[in-house]
Amino acid sequence: MSLLRLNAVTHRFGGLVALEAVTLDIAAGGVTAIIGPNGAGKTTLFNVISGFASPSEGSVHFGGEAITGLAPHIIAARGLVRTFQLVQLFETLTVLENVKVGRHLHTNGGLLNALTPFRGRAMEPDVEQTARDLLRKAGLESQAEALAGALPYGQKRLLEIARALAAEPKLLLLDEPAAGLSHVETARLSDLIRTVAASGMTVLLIEHDMGFVMTIADRVAVLDFGKLIATGTPREVQRDPDVIAAYLGTTEASYA
Repeated sequence: MSLLRLNAVTHRFGGLVALEAVTLDIAAGGVTAIIGPNGAGKTTLFNVISGFASPSEGSVHFGGEAITGLAPHIIAARGLVRTFQLVQLFETLTVLENVKVGRHLHTNGGLLNALTPFRGRAMEPDVEQTARDLLRKAGLESQAEALAGALPYGQKRLLEIARALAAEPKLLLLDEPAAGLSHVETARLSDLIRTVAASGMTVLLIEHDMGFVMTIADRVAVLDFGKLIATGTPREVQRDPDVIAAYLGTTEASYA
């Protein structure tokens, strides 16, 4: 069963066609990666899915309902949450407070109660515990009271993902989550993504680190010049002649 369906989605910037008739089904559960050369249309696709851009043609359905053209906050409230290429945190709030912000979709009083120390805890006793559990999974528990703006880049990236997970999305969109991470942080990210996928959450990610993609993804979709040229398992895509020519080189690539 498709959790997300893109039906002949086209997106134009003036005379430039960024996406051309992309039809793609994302099944519920597991990890799907979208890859492709720079300028292939990957981030534009995420923008269309998450409501930050409207398709010129075609439609997007999530959970069987049309979400084409809906505002990003409405789409997020339906269970589709994303991160961005550039980390976007509340840098003057603490690490813990940033995760609480992500949790506000599940509090009766919204964002204010998620952040108010006493009233928020009294009304929503699970908010702080959930936030601390996510920080532990992201390896940031010891940084809970630090200002988010003081974290190194890699930890900021992990914090942004933990904040997104606090919303308990049905579908989590990650835009280049491994960018700028150390080997240790990338390994922690892999463990975190596997854990949430095993819990039943669906993950859709864009990533340039092919080693990371080929080890973590269950399915891979490949864009080239705005067109979907291949879908399949990592091994199937790795062997696809069109993918090899467009992105992976002129001979079959090998990944550890």
